[in-house]
Amino acid sequence: MEEAGPEVDGKPVGRRAILGLIALAGAGVASGTAIQDGLANFLAPLELRDPTGLIALIPVGDTFRFYSVTGTVPTKNAQTYRLAIDGMVTHTASYTLADLQAMPQTALVRDFQCITGWHVPQVHWSGVRLSTLLDRAAPLAGATAVRFRSFDGTYTESLTLDQARLDDVIVALQMLGGPITHNHGGPVRMYVAPMYGYKSTKWVSGIELTANVDPGYWEHRGYPVDGFINPPQGNGA
Repeated sequence: MEEAGPEVDGKPVGRRAILGLIALAGAGVASGTAIQDGLANFLAPLELRDPTGLIALIPVGDTFRFYSVTGTVPTKNAQTYRLAIDGMVTHTASYTLADLQAMPQTALVRDFQCITGWHVPQVHWSGVRLSTLLDRAAPLAGATAVRFRSFDGTYTESLTLDQARLDDVIVALQMLGGPITHNHGGPVRMYVAPMYGYKSTKWVSGIELTANVDPGYWEHRGYPVDGFINPPQGNGA
Protein backbone atom coordinates (compact mmCIF):
# COMPACT_ATOMS: atom_id res chain seq x y z
CA MET A 1 0.00 0.00 0.00
CA GLU A 2 1.41 3.39 -0.94
CA GLU A 3 2.41 5.57 1.98
CA ALA A 4 0.26 8.69 2.27
CA GLY A 5 1.93 12.05 2.01
CA PRO A 6 0.55 15.60 1.83
CA GLU A 7 -2.94 16.23 0.48
CA VAL A 8 -4.34 18.23 -2.42
CA ASP A 9 -8.04 19.12 -2.15
CA GLY A 10 -8.35 16.55 0.62
CA LYS A 11 -6.81 13.70 -1.37
CA PRO A 12 -3.52 12.16 -0.19
CA VAL A 13 -0.45 12.33 -2.41
CA GLY A 14 1.55 9.14 -2.07
CA ARG A 15 5.30 8.66 -1.93
CA ARG A 16 5.31 7.16 -5.43
CA ALA A 17 3.64 10.28 -6.79
CA ILE A 18 6.18 12.46 -5.02
CA LEU A 19 9.02 10.48 -6.59
CA GLY A 20 7.39 11.00 -9.98
CA LEU A 21 7.25 14.74 -9.32
CA ILE A 22 10.96 14.70 -8.45
CA ALA A 23 11.72 13.11 -11.82
CA LEU A 24 9.50 15.63 -13.60
CA ALA A 25 11.16 18.48 -11.73
CA GLY A 26 14.56 17.23 -12.81
CA ALA A 27 13.41 17.42 -16.40
CA GLY A 28 12.10 20.92 -15.73
CA VAL A 29 15.46 22.07 -14.40
CA ALA A 30 17.06 20.83 -17.58
CA SER A 31 14.39 22.32 -19.84
CA GLY A 32 14.09 25.92 -18.68
CA THR A 33 12.53 28.45 -16.36
CA ALA A 34 8.99 28.27 -17.72
CA ILE A 35 8.64 24.61 -16.71
CA GLN A 36 10.41 25.29 -13.41
CA ASP A 37 8.02 28.10 -12.56
CA GLY A 38 5.03 26.00 -13.53
CA LEU A 39 6.20 23.19 -11.27
CA ALA A 40 6.85 25.62 -8.43
CA ASN A 41 3.34 27.03 -8.72
CA PHE A 42 1.85 23.52 -8.84
CA LEU A 43 3.87 22.44 -5.79
CA ALA A 44 3.15 25.56 -3.73
CA PRO A 45 -0.12 24.41 -2.08
CA LEU A 46 1.42 20.98 -1.48
CA GLU A 47 4.51 22.41 0.15
CA LEU A 48 2.56 24.74 2.40
CA ARG A 49 0.68 21.74 3.82
CA ASP A 50 3.44 19.12 3.73
CA PRO A 51 4.24 17.77 7.21
CA THR A 52 6.93 15.43 5.82
CA GLY A 53 9.16 18.07 4.23
CA LEU A 54 9.53 15.90 1.11
CA ILE A 55 8.02 18.46 -1.24
CA ALA A 56 10.69 21.00 -0.30
CA LEU A 57 13.35 18.57 -1.57
CA ILE A 58 11.99 18.48 -5.13
CA PRO A 59 14.49 20.29 -7.40
CA VAL A 60 12.85 23.12 -9.30
CA GLY A 61 15.92 25.16 -10.22
CA ASP A 62 16.45 28.83 -9.39
CA THR A 63 12.92 29.58 -8.27
CA PHE A 64 11.19 29.98 -4.94
CA ARG A 65 10.23 27.13 -2.63
CA PHE A 66 7.18 27.69 -0.45
CA TYR A 67 7.32 27.23 3.30
CA SER A 68 4.89 27.66 6.17
CA VAL A 69 5.54 26.58 9.74
CA THR A 70 1.80 26.27 10.40
CA GLY A 71 0.59 24.33 7.35
CA THR A 72 -2.24 26.76 6.59
CA VAL A 73 -2.24 30.56 6.69
CA PRO A 74 -5.28 32.89 6.56
CA THR A 75 -5.62 34.97 3.41
CA LYS A 76 -5.57 38.77 3.71
CA ASN A 77 -6.46 41.31 1.03
CA ALA A 78 -6.56 45.09 0.59
CA GLN A 79 -9.71 45.31 2.71
CA THR A 80 -8.64 43.06 5.59
CA TYR A 81 -4.88 43.60 5.82
CA ARG A 82 -3.41 45.70 8.65
CA LEU A 83 0.20 46.27 9.73
CA ALA A 84 0.53 47.23 13.39
CA ILE A 85 3.49 49.27 14.66
CA ASP A 86 3.69 49.08 18.43
CA GLY A 87 5.83 48.30 21.45
CA MET A 88 8.37 50.83 22.67
CA VAL A 89 7.34 53.68 20.39
CA THR A 90 6.03 57.20 20.83
CA HIS A 91 3.39 56.74 18.13
CA THR A 92 1.63 53.43 17.54
CA ALA A 93 0.02 52.92 14.15
CA SER A 94 -2.10 50.56 12.09
CA TYR A 95 -1.48 50.77 8.35
CA THR A 96 -3.72 49.47 5.60
CA LEU A 97 -2.30 48.20 2.34
CA ALA A 98 -3.34 51.47 0.69
CA ASP A 99 -1.51 53.43 3.40
CA LEU A 100 1.71 51.55 2.66
CA GLN A 101 1.27 51.93 -1.10
CA ALA A 102 0.94 55.70 -0.70
CA MET A 103 4.35 55.99 0.99
CA PRO A 104 7.64 56.51 -0.90
CA GLN A 105 8.66 53.20 -2.49
CA THR A 106 12.16 51.74 -2.72
CA ALA A 107 13.02 49.29 -5.53
CA LEU A 108 15.75 46.68 -5.19
CA VAL A 109 17.10 43.94 -7.45
CA ARG A 110 18.76 41.41 -5.18
CA ASP A 111 19.21 37.68 -4.76
CA PHE A 112 17.08 35.72 -2.30
CA GLN A 113 19.25 33.21 -0.43
CA CYS A 114 17.86 30.41 1.73
CA ILE A 115 20.11 29.11 4.48
CA THR A 116 19.36 25.57 3.27
CA GLY A 117 21.27 26.25 0.04
CA TRP A 118 18.82 27.23 -2.71
CA HIS A 119 18.65 30.76 -4.03
CA VAL A 120 16.79 32.88 -6.56
CA PRO A 121 18.99 35.37 -8.42
CA GLN A 122 18.15 38.98 -9.24
CA VAL A 123 14.65 39.22 -7.78
CA HIS A 124 12.86 42.55 -8.26
CA TRP A 125 11.51 43.86 -4.95
CA SER A 126 9.63 47.05 -4.10
CA GLY A 127 8.26 48.46 -0.88
CA VAL A 128 8.64 50.90 1.99
CA ARG A 129 11.95 51.16 3.78
CA LEU A 130 11.50 49.89 7.32
CA SER A 131 13.44 52.93 8.53
CA THR A 132 10.61 55.14 7.22
CA LEU A 133 8.07 53.40 9.46
CA LEU A 134 10.48 53.47 12.40
CA ASP A 135 10.99 57.21 12.00
CA ARG A 136 7.22 57.75 12.01
CA ALA A 137 6.86 55.62 15.13
CA ALA A 138 9.74 57.39 16.97
CA PRO A 139 11.27 54.57 19.06
CA LEU A 140 11.65 55.26 22.76
CA ALA A 141 15.14 55.64 24.24
CA GLY A 142 15.28 52.09 25.57
CA ALA A 143 14.32 50.39 22.28
CA THR A 144 17.22 48.49 20.71
CA ALA A 145 15.47 45.86 18.57
CA VAL A 146 12.55 45.18 16.26
CA ARG A 147 10.33 42.10 16.44
CA PHE A 148 8.20 40.96 13.49
CA ARG A 149 4.97 39.01 13.84
CA SER A 150 3.27 36.97 11.12
CA PHE A 151 -0.48 36.61 10.73
CA ASP A 152 0.09 32.85 10.51
CA GLY A 153 -0.12 33.17 14.31
CA THR A 154 3.22 31.45 15.00
CA TYR A 155 6.21 32.88 13.13
CA THR A 156 8.33 35.67 14.61
CA GLU A 157 11.71 37.20 13.76
CA SER A 158 13.89 40.00 15.11
CA LEU A 159 16.56 42.46 14.06
CA THR A 160 18.58 44.95 16.03
CA LEU A 161 17.41 48.52 15.54
CA ASP A 162 20.61 49.30 13.61
CA GLN A 163 20.01 46.34 11.28
CA ALA A 164 16.38 47.36 10.80
CA ARG A 165 17.48 50.81 9.64
CA LEU A 166 19.66 49.50 6.81
CA ASP A 167 18.69 50.93 3.42
CA ASP A 168 18.02 47.49 1.94
CA VAL A 169 15.56 46.32 4.59
CA ILE A 170 12.05 46.92 3.28
CA VAL A 171 8.43 46.18 4.03
CA ALA A 172 7.85 44.61 0.62
CA LEU A 173 4.63 45.15 -1.33
CA GLN A 174 5.78 43.83 -4.70
CA MET A 175 8.14 41.14 -5.96
CA LEU A 176 8.75 39.41 -9.28
CA GLY A 177 7.07 42.26 -11.15
CA GLY A 178 3.73 42.35 -9.34
CA PRO A 179 1.90 42.33 -6.00
CA ILE A 180 3.16 39.73 -3.55
CA THR A 181 1.02 36.61 -3.75
CA HIS A 182 -0.26 34.72 -0.74
CA ASN A 183 2.16 31.83 -1.29
CA HIS A 184 5.08 34.28 -1.35
CA GLY A 185 3.96 35.79 1.97
CA GLY A 186 1.66 38.53 0.75
CA PRO A 187 0.08 40.88 0.59
CA VAL A 188 2.96 42.29 2.67
CA ARG A 189 6.19 40.62 3.76
CA MET A 190 9.63 41.66 4.95
CA TYR A 191 12.67 41.57 2.69
CA VAL A 192 15.98 41.80 4.56
CA ALA A 193 18.38 41.87 1.63
CA PRO A 194 21.71 41.17 3.39
CA MET A 195 20.40 38.21 5.39
CA TYR A 196 19.20 34.66 4.76
CA GLY A 197 15.56 34.20 3.86
CA TYR A 198 14.34 33.13 7.30
CA LYS A 199 14.91 36.73 8.47
CA SER A 200 12.42 38.02 5.84
CA THR A 201 9.15 37.36 7.65
CA LYS A 202 6.25 36.36 5.41
CA TRP A 203 2.63 37.43 6.04
CA VAL A 204 3.93 40.18 8.31
CA SER A 205 1.24 41.70 10.53
CA GLY A 206 3.14 43.42 13.30
CA ILE A 207 6.38 45.34 13.87
CA GLU A 208 7.15 45.76 17.56
CA LEU A 209 9.95 47.79 19.10
CA THR A 210 11.57 45.96 22.01
CA ALA A 211 14.31 46.46 24.58
CA ASN A 212 16.26 43.40 23.43
CA VAL A 213 16.50 41.07 20.44
CA ASP A 214 13.94 38.30 20.88
CA PRO A 215 15.11 35.14 19.06
CA GLY A 216 12.58 34.08 16.45
CA TYR A 217 11.00 30.82 15.34
CA TRP A 218 14.07 29.37 13.62
CA GLU A 219 16.59 30.72 16.14
CA HIS A 220 14.86 28.60 18.76
CA ARG A 221 15.58 25.67 16.44
CA GLY A 222 19.29 26.34 15.99
CA TYR A 223 19.56 29.07 13.35
CA PRO A 224 21.86 32.03 14.12
CA VAL A 225 20.28 35.21 15.47
CA ASP A 226 22.46 37.26 13.13
CA GLY A 227 21.47 35.93 9.74
CA PHE A 228 23.94 37.84 7.54
CA ILE A 229 24.87 36.00 4.36
CA ASN A 230 28.25 37.78 4.40
CA PRO A 231 28.84 38.86 8.01
CA PRO A 232 30.16 42.42 8.38
CA GLN A 233 33.88 42.53 9.11
CA GLY A 234 34.94 44.44 12.23
CA ASN A 235 37.97 46.66 12.44
CA GLY A 236 41.15 44.67 12.07
CA ALA A 237 39.32 41.51 10.95
